[in-house]
Amino acid sequence: MISEQTIITNKIVNPEPSKIVGLISDTHVPFRAKRIPKMVFKTFANADFIIHAGDLVALSVIDELEQLAPVLAVHGNMDRQKVSGALPKINSLKVFDWKIGVMHDPNPPFGRRRIREIAAQNGFNVFVYGHTHCSRIKWEGMRLYINPGSPTDPDRPYINKPSVGLLKITKKAIKPKIVFI
Repeated sequence: MISEQTIITNKIVNPEPSKIVGLISDTHVPFRAKRIPKMVFKTFANADFIIHAGDLVALSVIDELEQLAPVLAVHGNMDRQKVSGALPKINSLKVFDWKIGVMHDPNPPFGRRRIREIAAQNGFNVFVYGHTHCSRIKWEGMRLYINPGSPTDPDRPYINKPSVGLLKITKKAIKPKIVFI
């Protein structure tokens, strides 16, 4: 009699290591919203890092987000002295060999050209920005430009929904995603 035998191994195939970066901007707490929406915390639950692209208004926003993961932040045009004095205008983070830059409002006075210049001058593979309250993902060649929008104050609520962004990063690729909350 011939029997068939199934072999089961306990060996788990380890997929390529990855990191999750949560992207947020224009929270305006407590002026335009009392607090960060709970859905942001659910969305960022597995984040390894969080990047805030300015207009926090209160430094307590960083404290709240740091309960989930380390936060890299910049100040925005609506941040008063206490916040703008504590945070830089431009900042960056390296994940694997990818350099991620962040600035609140790189547009004035030269528009999109200025965004490209800043990204190129600093060697950013990813450039995160805020200010418009409108989420956007745009690839230009191998460079990613991403605006996570605002989780509390979308620019045109009848068109835009509150949003944040996520980056799934491996050594080989970056996968951006806008999450509407």
